[in-house]
Amino acid sequence: MIRQFLSYFPSYSPYENPSYFILLGVALIPLVVQLLRGKRMMWYQNILTVYFLIISFGGPSLRSAFALCSYILWQTILVYIYFKYRQKRNNTGIFYGAVTLAILPLFLVKIIPFINSRTWFEPVVNNHPSLLSVPSFIGFLGISYLTFKAVQMVMEIRDGIITEYHIGRYLQFMLFFPTISSGPIDRYRRFESDLLNAPEKNEYVDMLSTGIHKIFMGFVYKFILAYLFGTILLPKMSHAAIADGGISWGLIGYMYIYTFYLFFDFAGYSLFAIGTSNIMGYNTPENFNKPFLAKNIKDFWDRWHISLSSWFRDYIYMRLMFTLLKKKVFKSRVVASNVGYFVLFLIMALWHGLTWFYLVYGLYHATLVCVTDWWLRFKRKHRKKLPKNKYTHAFAVVLTFHAVAFGLLLFSGFLDTLLFK
Repeated sequence: MIRQFLSYFPSYSPYENPSYFILLGVALIPLVVQLLRGKRMMWYQNILTVYFLIISFGGPSLRSAFALCSYILWQTILVYIYFKYRQKRNNTGIFYGAVTLAILPLFLVKIIPFINSRTWFEPVVNNHPSLLSVPSFIGFLGISYLTFKAVQMVMEIRDGIITEYHIGRYLQFMLFFPTISSGPIDRYRRFESDLLNAPEKNEYVDMLSTGIHKIFMGFVYKFILAYLFGTILLPKMSHAAIADGGISWGLIGYMYIYTFYLFFDFAGYSLFAIGTSNIMGYNTPENFNKPFLAKNIKDFWDRWHISLSSWFRDYIYMRLMFTLLKKKVFKSRVVASNVGYFVLFLIMALWHGLTWFYLVYGLYHATLVCVTDWWLRFKRKHRKKLPKNKYTHAFAVVLTFHAVAFGLLLFSGFLDTLLFK
């Protein structure tokens, strides 16, 4: 019956084709009209959210819809129970338990395919082939981003930053459809402020203009530049690199083209999400800020996938640093900081997937950040002796870009294909 009901709805991946945008544009009109009058039409926004979740997670198998509903129920109950507990007590073990349970669905989605693909596990898979479909019953598009939000809630409740748990606002935060598939990762208190306070008319006119501009920029990024680099140029360069073998001009060309493809594709999605949020009267945070103009690798991470890097900084690196220094695990703050960077980037690598190239990518960036830290300390001590002008700045930008591009070549997994397959 549910399947028959959902069959009346179209099925789309968010921001993937013109029909989705036409549907989105028409659906947003009533919201825009009311926001121009200084009012937020919550009942309509709720209907809109349900509708776009159905067309994004519905489909004939219903697996994604089932997984999303189960996941949201799990996280909602978990956060509610922890919030109630935190009103009376603050046990560290319970806190870590709540964080672990919040991460558990994502962990299973990552670990089960890895185990199923191991040679030593083949007899079990052959006897129980249903194991191969387990991840599809748990996972769905955007589970990583929802997990970041859920863990953030638990941590900020523990810190006493979130002092009120409103289930309706929590669900709005988790299921905000413009950002559910690929971020940016918003913060609960910022989102709640937008949810409860509609922008003034003049402010909203600016937001509307900005939102429309961002969506058009997203079209340029995603459907022109990412298509050019990813669909037209990348396959040709891939064939050239494989034909040449080893280190070749084809491989170098692949590195540059993949770097630009990944940026324009992901930044395009982010522009769609932020632009749609703006049109709905929400100031969803930016995700990219001219990352290829970064002057060093730390500057790069302040500009690239900003909502993710700031999430890892605030909820992993800063907390780990606080613990290491408070418990005096390391006497040197520099050593503690370097250990923190390696932990942070290894977790980020594991989040992307359990492969050697993601691990190497994480170690590579951790090393670059530690070296950059050392260089910045050296510069501060010797600033009178070191040149500083537009040429050194340009050199730093070019050097950083190439370090980033090589890192993205590692990240792409192409070396795995080139060297081992």
